Amino acid sequence: MALTPAGESLLHHARVTLLNVEKIAVDMAEHARGVRGHVRMLANLSSIVEFLPDDLPGFFRSHELVRLDLQERPSADVVRGVEEGVAEIGICSADVSTRGLERFSYRRDRLVIVVRSDHPLASARDVSFADTLDYDHVGLFATSSIYLRSQYTAQQIGKSIRLRVHVPGFDAVCRMVQAGMGIGLIPDRAFQVLSHGMNLTAVELSDDWADRELVLVARDPAGLSATSQLMLDHLRLPGTKPH
Repeated sequence: MALTPAGESLLHHARVTLLNVEKIAVDMAEHARGVRGHVRMLANLSSIVEFLPDDLPGFFRSHELVRLDLQERPSADVVRGVEEGVAEIGICSADVSTRGLERFSYRRDRLVIVVRSDHPLASARDVSFADTLDYDHVGLFATSSIYLRSQYTAQQIGKSIRLRVHVPGFDAVCRMVQAGMGIGLIPDRAFQVLSHGMNLTAVELSDDWADRELVLVARDPAGLSATSQLMLDHLRLPGTKPH
């Protein structure tokens, strides 16, 4: 059995309604405990590791009683979750389709190849992704936008990625590279944060697609709760970005 298009639409609206009822109950309980405002946000791994730790403290210094429910999801699932009302705000890669959601520029990063300091690529100033395909790779989880983009690029070249292991996060990529399992592809800022003391080197990826944009998404910015609007405005401020 399969749902008709009308059934799919009804299921979507039923899920949103049930989520909204749950949000009302949670918000009222939190007000009773003195918590004033609740922001639900979905974000991809890159934004959580690279940027939100720098951007959020300033918001909470001004709004001490606000509670943030932050969940990590792959970029495509961020879009789906905001569409279905799981969260009011999302942060995802600009590469994924954001369909009918409103989107705002958030941050930029650049992908690098992580290698051990004794690896043949360690002395290179930069490298094309095609030239990395002769080596074993440590890949992020299969639904990550970084892995999907690298897989697509390999297919366009007519090669395949010599994948030795999938791992769930950037820290695991660094640890596996350190252990000699292969080379990895992660954002430059994540490498700066996670690689201290690991004797690893980051080699710039020369491909144009290595330069990435992260975007904020929302279903209806004008219809956001007051607290979520404050969060969205804060994350869009140029002052939240380092010079």
